[in-house]
Order: sequence, then structure tokens, then C-alpha cells
Amino acid sequence: MKIAIVCYPTFGGSGVVATELGMALSKRGHEIHFITYKQPVRLEQLSSNIHFHEVNVPEYPLFHYQPYELALSSKLVDMVKLHDIEMLHVHYAIPHAYAGYMAKKMLEEEGIMLPMVTTLHGTDITLVGNHPFYKPAVTFSINNSDVVTSVSQSLKADTLRLFNLKREIDVVPNFIDTTKYTQSLSNCQRSMLAANDEKIITHVSNLRKVKRIEDVITIFYLLQKKVKAKLIMVGQGPEREMAEDMVAELNIEDKVLFLGESHEIDKVLSYSDLFLLPSEKESFGLAALEAMVNGVPVISTNTGGLPEVNKHGFSGFLSNVGDVDEMAANAVTILKDEETLKQFKENARKQSYIFDIYSVVPLYEDLYRKALEMTKAAKN
Repeated sequence: MKIAIVCYPTFGGSGVVATELGMALSKRGHEIHFITYKQPVRLEQLSSNIHFHEVNVPEYPLFHYQPYELALSSKLVDMVKLHDIEMLHVHYAIPHAYAGYMAKKMLEEEGIMLPMVTTLHGTDITLVGNHPFYKPAVTFSINNSDVVTSVSQSLKADTLRLFNLKREIDVVPNFIDTTKYTQSLSNCQRSMLAANDEKIITHVSNLRKVKRIEDVITIFYLLQKKVKAKLIMVGQGPEREMAEDMVAELNIEDKVLFLGESHEIDKVLSYSDLFLLPSEKESFGLAALEAMVNGVPVISTNTGGLPEVNKHGFSGFLSNVGDVDEMAANAVTILKDEETLKQFKENARKQSYIFDIYSVVPLYEDLYRKALEMTKAAKN
């Protein structure tokens, strides 16, 4: 099958999922065309089955904001005709589903029927998409997709609650390629981050308010009073300056390392003993899953899709949003002795296998076939 994938090419979860999905589909014989404004960060290499088409947006003084969705829909039309693309899979409702719908309508004028699958990832629905400025367009785009998926049961429930939808939503969870996580790393490499007698606590995100970065710092501050530890902060975003100031005020600058954006997240996680994710909202919790597949137990909130990923008392612990005292206490419970930590690490890895990519990709293939059949039926 020839499939066009539209996503954000950044470090965010939706872009990572879309890229990993495309690469996995290519290994199963499908021809994949990524169409976006730059090559996705996780797209390691192009091959005979993987292609990247850059969307260029010409700048005109007339436009205060350059019309990316217009350029994207036009690029989609051109690429579908040039490469005989059979299926369009858009990730993130805004603006991709809207641009995809416009491309579909333009192609119909030329007698080309292009099925569209839309995958909802989280803030495109619960935050941005629900804004009064965008809600009508998002509702329209979802209702006019051939197949709609969400990455968790929680996000599906939120979408049905927030939008007036006339169609069903299939839940296809995010995933991880467990075969990539078998490397063993030396203590020498680990010592670059922490001393041998220090536990490594890690947080990975885009450092936005929704991630509750102040809670990450507070939890670590409380636990390091009882357990010798270092905190590794991976990611870049608007809350970094606040976090650095908070670390300085608490006088723990020698115990916290800010790495910024990194292409070596898995290496950092492979050294880690505990992962903190005290988010206000998580549609799924891909960062938690990436920690777990590296054998890192997770201390998280119980919001959104996190309870579907992090199994309470097994792969880590869940707490109410903002309950930093309980989260710190749970962290100490996991780290208190080596045998307990070892068991939680093993459990975290076991839990991650539920979301192995090779179990999830066939679910998407089934939905692609469903969308194709619907399009053929509509044409006849």
C-alpha cells in the first residue's frame, strides 16, 4: 500500500509516534511518504520504501501568518497524483485533518478518491482543538475523516465529551519497538551523569506548564533528602528558566543537570533508576512508556491515559495531580533497597511489552483496509 503520513516533525509525542509507525509500515512492505515542513527528527534514514516531501510555504508581505495548511493541502494533492498514493494518515487534528480534507476534495474534482485516517493525540483535542476559534473546524474535520483513532480510551472519552461527533472512534494505543532496547551500558558511561552511590532520577518533556515542572523539582527535592540522587532534566521549553531558578532557590544546583533537547534520550533512560511524570494531563504518556521499556519504573499522576500505561504498584505508582508528598514517598518506596528497585525495573519492562509496535501496527493496517473499503463503497 502507498501511504502518505502527515505529522509534526518535532520531538513531540505525536511526531515520534507517526515516524515510528511509518518506519514499521515500511518494513512490512508498504511505501511510505512523509509530508511535512521538515524531515521528522526520528526519521533515521530514507530508503526505497520511505520518502520525505518537504512542504514549502512562500512568504508574502500580504500574510501576517503564512498559510501552512494551504501549502500542505496543495502539496498533498501534488504528491498523491505523482506517486499514486492510496491512503492518507494525518496525525494531530490541527491543522492536518483540515488540510487533509481540503486535499481530498480537490482530488475528488479529478476523480481521485483518497481515504483519510485521522489520529488524535491529545492537546489537539483537549486544549487547542477545544478552543472556540478552532472547535468548529476540528469537529468538521473529524466528522469528515473516513476513520478516526485516538491513542487512549481516556482521549476517546474526552473527544466524545467535547465535540459533537457523528462517527465512532477506534482506540489504537501508542507503542514502542521493544527490539531496540536490548543494549547494555557500562558503569563507566553511567558515571558521567552520577556517582556510583547516587540514584538517577529522570524527567523528559517539552517543559510546558502542563508537565508541572515545579512538581518534578519538588518531588526530587523531597526524595533526595532520604535517598542520595541526581535529577536529569531532558528537554527544552518555556518552563526551563523557572525550573533553573527553583533549583537555585532550593540550593540543589549540584544535584540537577539540565541537558536540553537530546538525541540520546534512550541512553539517559538506560542509566536511570526512576522516571517522574507528574503531568496535569497526558492523553497517553509516551514518555512513561519509553522509560518503562528501558526498565525504569514511573512515578506519575493518574490523569488521562497514564493509568492505561503505568500499572499502579507494579511498574510504578499513580497519584492525584499535585500530590507531591505522596509521589515523593512512593519514589522512596521504590528506591529504598536494591531488591525492591530491581523488581520494579523488571515489572516496568514487562508492562511495556503490552505496547510492542508489532502488535499495534496490524491494527492500523486493518483500519487502512476499512477506510479503503468505505471509499470504494462510496464511489460505487
